[in-house]
Amino acid sequence: MIDTLKKWYQRHLGGEESVILVTLLIGSVVLLGVMGDVLTPVFIALILAYLMQGVADQFEKWGVREGLALAGSSLVFVGVFLGFMLGIAPLVWRQLEGLIREAPAMMGAVQQQVEELIARYPIVIEQAPITEMLSSMQGQAASLGQAIVGFGLSSIPGVFTFAIYMVLIPLMVFFFLKDRDELIAWVLSFLPKERPALDQIGRDMNRQIANYVRGKGIEIIIIGAASYIAFISFGLNYTALLALLVGLSVIVPYIGAFLVTIPVVLVAFFQFGLSGDFYWIVALYFFIQVLDGNVLVPLLFSEAVNLHPVAIIIAVLIFGGLWGVWGVFFAIPLATLFNVLLVSWPRTEV
Repeated sequence: MIDTLKKWYQRHLGGEESVILVTLLIGSVVLLGVMGDVLTPVFIALILAYLMQGVADQFEKWGVREGLALAGSSLVFVGVFLGFMLGIAPLVWRQLEGLIREAPAMMGAVQQQVEELIARYPIVIEQAPITEMLSSMQGQAASLGQAIVGFGLSSIPGVFTFAIYMVLIPLMVFFFLKDRDELIAWVLSFLPKERPALDQIGRDMNRQIANYVRGKGIEIIIIGAASYIAFISFGLNYTALLALLVGLSVIVPYIGAFLVTIPVVLVAFFQFGLSGDFYWIVALYFFIQVLDGNVLVPLLFSEAVNLHPVAIIIAVLIFGGLWGVWGVFFAIPLATLFNVLLVSWPRTEV
């Protein structure tokens, strides 16, 4: 047993680069655990700078000079940000307030339909647990509505923090992009000059994350736009909010699609009842989901690391438990990085 462990250690942790990787991983976890909240704007700025540099690199591939490419990527991000904040965000917020106010009535309508089914088939369906669950959900929806409507003075500290972030984050993004080469050289100066395995892992990570971000961006736009067209063609209420939710749901495969199905079906049922329009909307929604899973995902992520559904669920549970909503949001790219580490981990012959 001891010999087996010794051989495993020498194979996977015996090299200099393996020790460096372990040290970096442990240091990153400790840093996130101890100072994660404080460093949030830094992480956001790093992510934005990485995305903007990716757009600039694409412009350079099209023959645009480096300075103009970086300026063009900045304009793209500023345009997207202003378009979202001034156009989409206010509309989505108004629709979210309206949906939360109507949520208790929606749950009441669902409860009434369930009670009718129970009365029609009393032997098949047991009434007590279902009625209790629906009543609880209706009460929670009402409480959430009161919290949203009462959003006021208690939010002032959060507003101040957000305003500070709005100043700090663009400044850090600017300096990260402006001094990118110097910052990278400074970080690499702490590593050995000869580091073939680390360089390979870095290239693999960069490629996988670039593929993931590019693919997810295109997927969100396509699925969100298709959902918006499908919903608005039937005059569904809260179309912008629901289309945005459907688009963002692809960030967390399987789980996101399951969760966003609930508000889509509830809104359609409350507005149209069990009519032809309701069945058409539900059918189109599930067709979009099938199209996403069987056409878009294989097409967009053919070069990315394929993660097993169980690995995705475990990643969402672990990172969501550690970092809440942000952990869920970044669960898949973090799992992709972990997979790249496992595949490319430097090994020595024993």
